[in-house]
Amino acid sequence: MPVPDFVRLHARARPDAVALASAGGGAEFTYRALDSAIASAVTFLRKAGVTRGERVAALARNCSETVILQLACARAGAILAPLNWRLAPAELCALIEDCDPVLLVGDDMLDCLATSAVPKMAMAEVAAAIAAEAPAPFEAGDADLPSLMLYTSGTSGKPKGVLLTERNLFATAANFAVLGEVGPNSAFLVDSPMFHVIGMVTNVRPTLMMGGRIVVSSGFDPATTLARLGDPDLAISHYFCVPQMAEMLRAAPGFDPDRLRGLKAVFTGGAPHPAARIREWLADGIPIVDGYGMTEAGTVLGMPLDPAIIDRKAGSAGLLGATIERRVAAADGSDCAPGEVGELLLRGPNVCAGYWRNPAETAKAFTPEGFFRTGDLVREDEDGFFTLVDRKKEMFISGGENVYPAEIEAVLAGHPSIAQAAVLGVPDARWGEVGHAFVLLHRGAEPDEQAILAACGERLARYKLPKKIHFVADLPRTGSGKVIKSALRALLGE
Repeated sequence: MPVPDFVRLHARARPDAVALASAGGGAEFTYRALDSAIASAVTFLRKAGVTRGERVAALARNCSETVILQLACARAGAILAPLNWRLAPAELCALIEDCDPVLLVGDDMLDCLATSAVPKMAMAEVAAAIAAEAPAPFEAGDADLPSLMLYTSGTSGKPKGVLLTERNLFATAANFAVLGEVGPNSAFLVDSPMFHVIGMVTNVRPTLMMGGRIVVSSGFDPATTLARLGDPDLAISHYFCVPQMAEMLRAAPGFDPDRLRGLKAVFTGGAPHPAARIREWLADGIPIVDGYGMTEAGTVLGMPLDPAIIDRKAGSAGLLGATIERRVAAADGSDCAPGEVGELLLRGPNVCAGYWRNPAETAKAFTPEGFFRTGDLVREDEDGFFTLVDRKKEMFISGGENVYPAEIEAVLAGHPSIAQAAVLGVPDARWGEVGHAFVLLHRGAEPDEQAILAACGERLARYKLPKKIHFVADLPRTGSGKVIKSALRALLGE
């Protein structure tokens, strides 16, 4: 199967439509210009010595050049590996050693890797070099070759390089575009980091497939992002963020729902979005939908954009994408009935082939039938909507009962004093394990443990109530918004 090259298609069908622009102004690319820039970037890569199957690592805040380089890698048969610039230099050096790139491109953050022997090039130089090169003659790439490598967040161990092919990326684009109602008039504001699947794939690929417009932002700032979402000149229709970013937007000075009426929806992912928070947005007349995806499988679940369905199914991550086959498996491997909790297993063209140079982890990740083990526990209702219950490894047993931290976190998040919460199981001599909650309060709220527990007791069985509440100034998170629970355990001295 050749690479589905939608930029090339739209360069002929709607050549003067804007495809890629910067939120801060500067260069913008029509589909014709983007197609030409990608072809010139192929020439640049070849002259830089990048051949089929080789890696180009990128260490940069969001920019148009990252998008262009990834699409050029797809045509050239190479692989772009965007790196998490939030990592420490030692961690970045480990990733560079792992992906073994022939070229490292980036912005001023390259300075922290001065000791690396990999040839380096600043993004400004890359942009100039691409502009100066002649476009390479078009050659259709192979859709089953990897063109993108994204590293997992490493919350459960060493980050793993996930190899994504153009077939994978096409399936994810289709899965999101249908339920997300993406079309040629859609405009995505992209300030989720491009080292993450939301920033590099979910925001970019559906938009280009449908002939829409990508507006690249260098990063999230509540006030700036809010202004851009309400800017009639930018005319943003789709915005993707993690739930914590959505809450920061609501708390930003000048938050005015009337200025956001142009949004088709706000999409959240990376972590469960509590139903109470979703309904706050709905009350303001702004559709906000939770979804579910992962680096290894792209977009998996999505909500329809009908406000009545969003309200009725608030707390759900939505329906399964059309390209995906799934099982919900019990602990003994049998299929769960509707309403029962089991691990979500996935198979389909969206699912990656495996991990870079890691056959052992790849083998562990798949069942003998080829289903990918997500490690996430879900419950499917009679209408086919899935609710994320928790990570399989996060569940703990207290007094013989299964306890799911995510359920408790959702109840805590609904308390008026609580901004964010995380729960984990801690060994206990009497009950085996008990829950400890880490709570970040809203500004000005009182740290009243007993009042919070009493309120939770109205919605949770006693065995689910946290044994202890720790009031904290912040919750450590990965770049994708996931709480780093190992860091919370360290606070307990475990």
